[in-house]
Amino acid sequence: MPAGGECPAAAEGSDAVGQMQLSNIRQTPFWHDQLGTMPVLQDRPSPKVDVVIVGGGYTGLSAALTTARGGRSTLVLDAEDPGYGCSSRNGGQISTSVKPSLEKLTAKFGAERARGIRAEGANALRWIGEFVTAEGLDCDFRRVGRFHAAHTPGHYETLVRDAEKLRQQEGIESFAVPRAEQHRELGTDTYFGGVVFSAHCSLHPGKFHRELLRLALGAGAQVVGRCRVTDITRSGSGFRVQTAKGVVEARDVIVATNGYTTALTPWLRRRVIPIGSYIIATEELPEATIDELFPGDRIASDTCKVVYYYRASPDRRRVLFGGRVSASETTALAGATRLRADMCRIFPQLEGVALSHAWSGTVAYSFDELAHTGVRDGIHYAMGMARCAQRFRPSRP
Repeated sequence: MPAGGECPAAAEGSDAVGQMQLSNIRQTPFWHDQLGTMPVLQDRPSPKVDVVIVGGGYTGLSAALTTARGGRSTLVLDAEDPGYGCSSRNGGQISTSVKPSLEKLTAKFGAERARGIRAEGANALRWIGEFVTAEGLDCDFRRVGRFHAAHTPGHYETLVRDAEKLRQQEGIESFAVPRAEQHRELGTDTYFGGVVFSAHCSLHPGKFHRELLRLALGAGAQVVGRCRVTDITRSGSGFRVQTAKGVVEARDVIVATNGYTTALTPWLRRRVIPIGSYIIATEELPEATIDELFPGDRIASDTCKVVYYYRASPDRRRVLFGGRVSASETTALAGATRLRADMCRIFPQLEGVALSHAWSGTVAYSFDELAHTGVRDGIHYAMGMARCAQRFRPSRP
């Protein structure tokens, strides 16, 4: 995909309107509104288990489901409520994307391994669809396709060439949409066409996390929230895990903290860059407006240097619009002002529409732009994930 370039500046008028409306915005994820009451969780951790998992997001609960179903006594610990982090704060878009290109990976790892790495993107997308179906998960999972929009004519030509190469070399399904036909995919004249990746999917990230929690609990895993882990040390053939609610002895430890990795694991912390991503939700909109903006219910992104990602909510009553808003971290409300202005630049139809929610979450960006699983000093880890869901599969570092 093209590296992207600077996007046009948003109109000052839109920015001013957005600032006037900030006082009524809820600074919590829109996704949380549909979740209902959190299941009753264990208040304190058991003093001895086979496996302790640090982090109660997608990765931690996926690991817990695997170990608990494998007969291991499993304890998940989270410093906040399970799912507090980016697992319930992301945009709910699932792609096949592995960021480095086949050419770059081939130069670094050789052709065979490069193809294997790239194939993991398609494998992960296929797996999550099969997993949702097999487990009967209620999470609004849909194979809607993603419209990747070009913000210059040159970017459109590059997108089309790259998409053709992906089809030929990697079998990734897509088709080009010239600007003249753009309205059948997205109700805007801002872009210069784009490419639809037809296998990409959407889901409700909060519901997906809640369903993972249900499965993990049903498999016999213990899950304890608001129980920060403060120290992990070797103890005989296992580990001594110090928490805010007591000490736990465990044979194995899995760290699944990703964008919320702290000094608890310094080696891991040095290997990821925490990056905030910001999202807004509009107030409820007329059905006709959503049909105009998202006629095919596609998820969307663009080629701007700072990528925006957006979609209709699963009930098709709101627009959810997210992205990186500045070089340094900021507040959800400050991010909302910028996001709203750019949303209205792309969709002038939303000028004057109020926002209902603004929130942010932290993802982990690895230096080689790849996800990593492995073992360090006996501790298993999985980190650097930007996709919506990951299986935990221990491997060599």
